[in-house]
Amino acid sequence: MDGFDLKSAGEKRLFDLNELEEFRLEVYESSRLYKERTKRFHDKAIIRREFKEGELVLLFNSRFKLFAGKLKSKWSGPFTVVRVFSHGAVEVSDGDQVFKVNGQRLKHYIAGSPVLKHITFIDTCLVHP
Repeated sequence: MDGFDLKSAGEKRLFDLNELEEFRLEVYESSRLYKERTKRFHDKAIIRREFKEGELVLLFNSRFKLFAGKLKSKWSGPFTVVRVFSHGAVEVSDGDQVFKVNGQRLKHYIAGSPVLKHITFIDTCLVHP
């Protein structure tokens, strides 16, 4: 048997298997690094909000998500924070009832100056001679 050497064929097969294993480990490491970068990018966009008792907050109303009117606000409130739980839930009150919501559905209510309800416009006319 001239061209058929079992020992060299076995060594080549072992070398190929080791090379394949190294390639697999390299791909696994590359995938792990990609997932870490993607997670960091995603987590950067998440806004961590911390609420304190007595603060005013707005609640995201998910019912409007499907059929929202063009000018309807998806936020309702303001509500008062009654209690903050360690796992992210927040107990809020609207004066009449107290209920528990996910803290991610809340945002701080920033009260500004009140909107003027009655605005009068003075009509002016340009008179040409």
